[in-house]
Amino acid sequence: MFLVLMLLGGCTTVAPEPEVVNCPEPKACPACEVLQCPDPEVQIVEKIVQVPTPVITTEPPSATTAGDMHLPIIGAVEWVDVEPAGLRMQARIDTGAETTSIHAEQVRLVEKEGKRYVRFSVPDPQSDELVPMELRLRRQVLIKQHSREPERRFVVRMWLTLGDMRSRVDVTLSDRQDFEFPLLVGRNFLVDAAIVDVSRRHTQAM
Repeated sequence: MFLVLMLLGGCTTVAPEPEVVNCPEPKACPACEVLQCPDPEVQIVEKIVQVPTPVITTEPPSATTAGDMHLPIIGAVEWVDVEPAGLRMQARIDTGAETTSIHAEQVRLVEKEGKRYVRFSVPDPQSDELVPMELRLRRQVLIKQHSREPERRFVVRMWLTLGDMRSRVDVTLSDRQDFEFPLLVGRNFLVDAAIVDVSRRHTQAM
């Protein structure tokens, strides 16, 4: 019995530990060569640059002369120098008026050594001051107006300069206070001297 117990005690079954098996490391694959395509070469055959067509917005310059005599073209309103007063004033250019006229104040007739003169004053457009003048009387004219008594006016001779045109013409002394322009240039200055384009103004240099 004791022997049987010893045999049974010596034969105690013990589960064996599992054997650890190390797997071999995988063999490294050789590095693959990466192929890169070269950049394509770009060849410029022709370079085209588009330039926008300029748009012309300005009008062509207006003609400055006309007619067979190539007379200067002036506008309906121009700057005129008046001598001997030495004044510069805007003038209405009127081909319908036979004689040039200017606004005058304090007009009176005087006689000196048997000759008749006219003393008068012309307002300076810049300062409104009256510029006194005395010129030889050329003649007298009778102006008939509607619903008014005929008015006698004196005519003197003055130098007028308009652009490159300078002429000594008869000028009627009148009351132009109700008119926009103190000076009116008539045909006695314009004939064979200029052509008037009423659509223009101040065409001549000041």
